[in-house]
Amino acid sequence: MDLGLQHKRVIVTASSKGLGKATALQFAKEGAKVLISSRNEEELKQTAEEIKAVSNNEHVYFSVCDVTKESDIDRLFETAIAKFGGVDILVNNAGGPTPGGFAQVSDEDWQGAFEKNLLSYIRSIRLALPYMKEQNFGRIVNISSSSTKEVLDGLILSNTFRLGMVGLSKSIAREYGNRNILINTVGPGRIQTDRVTELDQIAAQKQNLSIDEIKEGFEKVIPVGRYGEPEEFAKIIVFLCSEANSYMTGQNLVVDGGTLKAL
Repeated sequence: MDLGLQHKRVIVTASSKGLGKATALQFAKEGAKVLISSRNEEELKQTAEEIKAVSNNEHVYFSVCDVTKESDIDRLFETAIAKFGGVDILVNNAGGPTPGGFAQVSDEDWQGAFEKNLLSYIRSIRLALPYMKEQNFGRIVNISSSSTKEVLDGLILSNTFRLGMVGLSKSIAREYGNRNILINTVGPGRIQTDRVTELDQIAAQKQNLSIDEIKEGFEKVIPVGRYGEPEEFAKIIVFLCSEANSYMTGQNLVVDGGTLKAL
C-alpha cells in the first residue's frame, strides 16, 4: 500500500527517544521530511543521525524545544517553515506527568501537567492549522494514554489531562473535517519505553517485588502476551497520518495488545 507520505512535511514533538523517536523513524522510512524535537540538543543530534542512517533519508532535522515554553514551540514551527515551507503532519507528544494519587500531587504538579500535556498540544495545533487549511490537507495525531479508556491508579494527572486531549481532538476534528484535516488521539498501553520502565520500577518498590515480577504480572493480562514495541505503536500513527487514511477522524484509539475490556 502506498501511504502517500513521500516528501510530506512532518513535525514530531518529544522525539529524541521512546515513542516519538520510533514515530519519526517510521515517517522517515516512508520518505517524509521530518523535524524532531526535545529539550536535549545532544540527544537530538544523535537521534537525527541515527534516523538518517537507518531510513536512508537525509531529510531529518531537529529543533530544541521544551514544549512547556510557548517561545520554544514558536521556534519549532519557524524551523519547520524555514526547512519545509509548510506543515502537512503534526504528531503531538510529551513525556508523562508526575506520578501520584490525588493526595500526592501539588498545585505546581497540576499546573505543570496542564502546560506539558495539554496546553503544549493546543499551541502546536494552533500553529499548524493555518498551513493545513491553506493546502486543504492535514493530519494530526495526539499521543495520549490508555488512561483515556480506563483510569490508571496512581496517575491522576495523566488520567485528567489525557482525557482533555480526547475532547480537544474530537472538537477540532468536527470543526475542520471538511478541510481534509483529520485528527485522532492514540494512546499506548504497555509499550516497552523508558516511561513504562519507570512506572514498573515504582510499582515494584510499592509491592516489594522485582521489576521482572511486575512485568510478568502485566504480561499475564495482555492477550497478546507481551509488552508492545515502539515500532508497532508508531506504525499505527503513520497510517493515521497518511493519505491511506481518508475517513477516520475524531477517534480515540488505544494500542495495548487487547488489554482493555469493552466498556
